[in-house]
Parts: sequence; C-alpha cells; structure tokens
Amino acid sequence: MAEPEPTGHPGVDDALARLEELDGVDTQTRVEVYEDVHRRLSESLAALDSE
Repeated sequence: MAEPEPTGHPGVDDALARLEELDGVDTQTRVEVYEDVHRRLSESLAALDSE
C-alpha cells in the first residue's frame, strides 16, 4: 500500500496514517480501522465547519 501524501493538517494525516495498519490483518480489524479513520476524518471536517 502506498503511503498517503501529507495534507498538512495533523488530524487528517494522523487518520490516514492508520491505514498503514491494514496490511496482513483480518477482516474484522480492517472494519475497526476503517471506522476509526472515518470517525477521525468526520471530526476534522466538523472542526473546519466551526472555524
């Protein structure tokens, strides 16, 4: 898996870094990682709306 390009936004970069954990993990763990990444990105977008 290719590393994501840095966005310059720490919250987004941290969320995307979690995707590196997907190599070689079972399906349930993948779901948990995807859900966490989705939650983190949603929080980052919500924070932008409040600025």
